[in-house]
Formats: sequence, C-alpha cells, structure tokens
Amino acid sequence: MGTSRMFRIFVVLGSAFMILLIIIYWDDVGASHLYLHTPVSPGPKIPHPPHQQRPQTPRTPSFLSDIDAFVNQFLEPGTGEPTDPVQPDTSNQSEKSDEQYIPRREWKIHLTPVAAELRERQELRRRLIRELCANDSMLFPGKNRSFDDIPNKELDHLIVDDRHGIIYCYVPKVACSNWKRIMIILSESLLQDGVPQRDPLAIPQDLVHNSSMHFTFNKFWKRYGKFAKHLMKVKLKKYTKFLFVRDPFVRLISAYRNKFELRNEDFYRRFAQVMLRRYADQPTPPASVDEAFAVGLRPSFSHFIQYLLDPQTERDMPFNEHWRQVYRLCHPCQIQYDFVGHLETAEEDAEHLLRQLRVDNVVEFPTSHRNLTASGWESDWFSTVPLEVRRELYKLYEPDFRLFGYDRPDSLLNE
Repeated sequence: MGTSRMFRIFVVLGSAFMILLIIIYWDDVGASHLYLHTPVSPGPKIPHPPHQQRPQTPRTPSFLSDIDAFVNQFLEPGTGEPTDPVQPDTSNQSEKSDEQYIPRREWKIHLTPVAAELRERQELRRRLIRELCANDSMLFPGKNRSFDDIPNKELDHLIVDDRHGIIYCYVPKVACSNWKRIMIILSESLLQDGVPQRDPLAIPQDLVHNSSMHFTFNKFWKRYGKFAKHLMKVKLKKYTKFLFVRDPFVRLISAYRNKFELRNEDFYRRFAQVMLRRYADQPTPPASVDEAFAVGLRPSFSHFIQYLLDPQTERDMPFNEHWRQVYRLCHPCQIQYDFVGHLETAEEDAEHLLRQLRVDNVVEFPTSHRNLTASGWESDWFSTVPLEVRRELYKLYEPDFRLFGYDRPDSLLNE
C-alpha cells in the first residue's frame, strides 16, 4: 500500500514539474517552434513525397531526467544546407485569397547546388578557428574559459531570431547595419500598415541600432533568470550561428573615419576630447564637436592608435565596440560558428549564407559602397604611425588576424 501511494505521489510531482517547465519555456521556445512548423492557411499546397515510415524502436517510458532533454523536444537543428522542395503547383493562381498578410515560408527553388569552392571556403575558415582555439600556439585573454564563465554583459552582440533558428554576432564596421536590417526583417518586428517590412534599406538608421529592435543573449537574464545560460547553450547547439569579419587594421581605419572625421557629438565628448587632452597638448579642448571642427581641431589617426595602446584606456573602460577585438565581441573559442563571412567577399558570402539559412526567398542582402575603406589604403593611413607603434598594435589585434585568416601585414611591420 505504501509503495503504491509513493508511486502516485511521484507521478503527480513529475507531472507538475513538466507543466512548470512548459510554462517557463513556452513563450520563447515552444511558440517559435509552432510558428515555424504550423502550416499557414490559406496558401498554395506543395506536394510532398510519400511518407516513409521508420521502423519503430521499443522505448521504455521514463520521466525527463533534465531540462535539456525536455527543451530538445521543441527545437530542431538549424544548420546544414537545405534540400530544395518540389516545385509548387501554380495552376490555380487565379484563385486569389482575400488581401491579407501571409508569411512566406516556402523555400526558394534552386536549380544548381552551392558551388563547391564556397563550401570549401567555409570549411577552411571554421577549421582554422577550431585549430587555433584547440592548441596553445596563440594565447589571448578569455581563450580557455568556458561559455558559462562569459559575463552576461559580454553576450550583448549575439542577436537571436527564434522564428528561423538564427544567431548573429554583429561586429561594428563590418556591414553590421545591413545585417541588423536583415535580422529585423526576419523577426518581423517592424510593421508598415500592419505588414512586416520587407525592404532592408527602408528601415530608418535610428531603428537599425535601436536595442529594442533586437533580442540578444544579454536580455535572456531578464526573461529567464537562472535558466538563461542553459537556454542559451541549447539554442547555440540547435541554431545556425554566423558572423562577418574584416581585416582588423582596415576596420580600425574605418572606425576612425566614421567616428572622428565626421561630426559625431557623442564620440567627440567620450573619446576625442580625451585624445586631444592626452596626446595633442589640448588641456581644455572645445566643448562641442562643432566648435572643434570650426577651428580645425580633431584627433589624428596617430592619436587614435596611441589611445588604443594606452594602458589607461582599458583601465577607464572596456574598448568601445567599434574597435574592440572580434574575439572579445563574439567568443569564437566558446561558440562554434556555422558560417564565417568576410567583408572582402561580402556579396558571395551573403548569398551563400541566406541560402543556407533558407531565407533567400524572404530577403536579399543590400549592397552598399558608402564609406567603404579599401585595404590598399593601409600604407597611407599608417605612414604617420611609428614602426614600433604599428608592431604593438599588431600584437593587440593579432588574435583577430590569425583566427579569421588574415595575413600579417608585413609591409607595415618590417620597414
């Protein structure tokens, strides 16, 4: 009698625990799964090949032993190349439904596979990161820590799209504005006349970088509390993860041009005034960027490099995201990225990635050449920077050079 009562109590407690887990995870995991896999109606019917039954394997009923096993029931892998579906039947296209927004979830029909050289390019880039992270040939801060040891505030560059199972680590000055536009469109978080925006370039610049438009890993803490880290690791395992990088020195030139050669009041007050006081013999620099530009006063590129190498800079605050190293923004030794794009091959990589993500029917990556800093300009920009200072700067950014396959700039370092 006692054994039977204990068994009933165990069943009740187990059921209550499962219900509690459903309530906790449903908002972000279960709901997104249903959105992805629930048919949209009305819409054209797509024929499917006959269903082949898999042999049934006898399983012994048991309660879920941990949270991961439970969550895995709601998530499906987000990596790998898609297999194009059967061409939909368009014979009844004249029978149009009432005007209403219907999400486009069908895959784009491709007549040719992804080029072998593009697949090989991605494999080489991912393998290089794995090999450098696995051996001790190169050491840098944070390399050997676990994902659990990464502070929450350092995960704010990981943007999550649960609808499509995508995680994007954005790197400023590497086409991140356009990739953020893509993520806004995929998340359908911006409506125009009740319909989600579909044109990336129609999204206003102030909204592109508005944190409320993006759901990042850093925000998981507010929603999930102590379960946040575990849910992050589940999504990292299941979702497709990507980032884009560029030559580290060229990225620094681009950051300087954008933030200090243009009138930017925020960056002038936070950084330019500091550089002018420390390195340009300006103990009381002008109070505003307009006043500084009016008298032709701004920090030089050489001042900017001095600022990066000055130990006082990091003691005051961490590097700003526009010149912080990529390994500190995206943690490539703790997160195994499925796709590593380079700005130097942006068009090819963007087309390949959107196809791999199975969203190239929904959105196209906008091409833009505004403020494009060419790698060939490096020698001109660094001509005013002393040789020893260049070598120190390379040591500071060497992990980014090596992790992402960029050659050591010998022409700048061996004069």
